[in-house]
Amino acid sequence: MKIYHKRSFTAGLIAASTLLCFLVASKASSQIASPTNYLAPVLEQMQLSWPKNRTVNIVFHGHSVPSGYFKTPVVDSLHAYPNLLRVALAEKYTNAVINVIVTSIGGENSCKGAARFDSDVLEHKPDVVLIDYALNDRGIGLECARTNWIAMIEKAQAAGAKVILLTPTPEQSAKLDDPQDPLNEHAEQIRKLAAEFQVGLADSLAAFKSEIARGTELNNLMSQKNHPNARGHEIVEAEVEKWFAIKR
Repeated sequence: MKIYHKRSFTAGLIAASTLLCFLVASKASSQIASPTNYLAPVLEQMQLSWPKNRTVNIVFHGHSVPSGYFKTPVVDSLHAYPNLLRVALAEKYTNAVINVIVTSIGGENSCKGAARFDSDVLEHKPDVVLIDYALNDRGIGLECARTNWIAMIEKAQAAGAKVILLTPTPEQSAKLDDPQDPLNEHAEQIRKLAAEFQVGLADSLAAFKSEIARGTELNNLMSQKNHPNARGHEIVEAEVEKWFAIKR
């Protein structure tokens, strides 16, 4: 009996140790992708010259902010962050053919965005997909938003596309210093999704908070209550361009 107990105890220790190692390894692997190599295949393609190169498709999927709405109903897509990235990429990758495709719709949340993901996003055979819905997702709640975001992430990955998730830009009525404010809660959920699926993250909300901490008034970054102005879009674009090896 003593031998049996020793063996059982030893087996228990081994099982516990194995489980602990698995949990540690899982935790270690649950982190966002590395900006230094996540888009390496895409960046390599953008460095090729004709006739070896091909068109690179970058799709921005979301609501009114990536659509280019400033003070509604004015749309200023030239100064919205998708086009700002397009300009930055053209300046750096001078031999590349790059399509920046905006499939965003003003006023939309991720429920509708996920429903049309196949037809409106994957139809373009994207190399990179950027998702920006959190500002409007506050109206559907965290659980529903998480389900929609996961569906889009998994579909994009299955199609071979790289994914970059964006935390929301601010709204002037939000309590940016309150972790329980829905804007902060959705931002935190997006950070966790980026780590869970090991995809890219452009943390727009954190970047805005940093700018505010440096003394910039939030209203100087906004064109209206819930839309950033040109300076605000520059903040978002600066977070996105880090993934494309653009240094300023």
